[in-house]
Amino acid sequence: MANADFERLFETSDEWIVTRTGMRERRYASDGQASSDLATRAAEHALERAGLRASDIDCYIVATVTPDYQFPATACIVAYNLGAVGKPAFDIEIACSGFIYALPMASSFVRSGVFRRVMIIGVETLSHIMNFSDRTTSILFGDGAGAAIVERTAFAQDCFLDCELGADGANPELLCVKAGGSRHPMTHEALDNRENKVMMSGREIFKYAVNKMVETSRVVLARAGLTTADVDWMIPHQANIRIIEAAAKRLEVPREKIAVNIEHYGNTSSASIPIALSETIARGVLKDGDLLLFTGFGGGLSWGSIAWRWSA
Repeated sequence: MANADFERLFETSDEWIVTRTGMRERRYASDGQASSDLATRAAEHALERAGLRASDIDCYIVATVTPDYQFPATACIVAYNLGAVGKPAFDIEIACSGFIYALPMASSFVRSGVFRRVMIIGVETLSHIMNFSDRTTSILFGDGAGAAIVERTAFAQDCFLDCELGADGANPELLCVKAGGSRHPMTHEALDNRENKVMMSGREIFKYAVNKMVETSRVVLARAGLTTADVDWMIPHQANIRIIEAAAKRLEVPREKIAVNIEHYGNTSSASIPIALSETIARGVLKDGDLLLFTGFGGGLSWGSIAWRWSA
């Protein structure tokens, strides 16, 4: 879905969208494709890259706000699709912060000895919940999935260095789908008002995002005895190029050390960081011992950063 496609929906232009978001195109799921379909593809890719079978994974975690069903968990469906019936599988719902929250969870399972290998999948089919009469939100979001496998290794140094997570539920309607939950059940009136679609207060989110990405990044690096000068790769949530650039400037991380793919995919919510990580791996630029800084924010409002020592 290129920027030019939106010119046929409402008054906008490629230049206007690129200037304000950094996005040139985004991908949408095909008709009939659900989040579990995209998640299964991403999981298969991760397994192939790692040289593993689905049965080698001890637990599956799916981060999504666009599940196949309200319940059961999409992770259960993905595990079935992969042929891993009987494995523990569950979803977490924390919007764009999904991968940031899931990675410490998976790491804790592995470090404590509960599981040897855990797969995290961030997946969204946000095109299903977009209000395509709203220019401010519909241009931002895309569909996608990314998967990562966290496993126990024989290395003496723990790759998980530190994390800082947070949330503030004082104003949930700053970024939400209003109707469909127990607070605002779905009604004909809600459908007429398109309250089953994404609603967002962009200006408030922008300020919150930059501040929290900077604040949490500094905290995790300080606790790990490091500074931003030690960061080899910053892999941020891909929400808006201006947010990424503003946070990077305050952190003094140079542009060449930041993984950015927002121009191709838009904001894929919980999928954005694992997609960016996957593409960074595919480029062959990560080296053993590199310091990765994952940082992001999302609905909730929620936020977090992780310092991670890369080990191929």
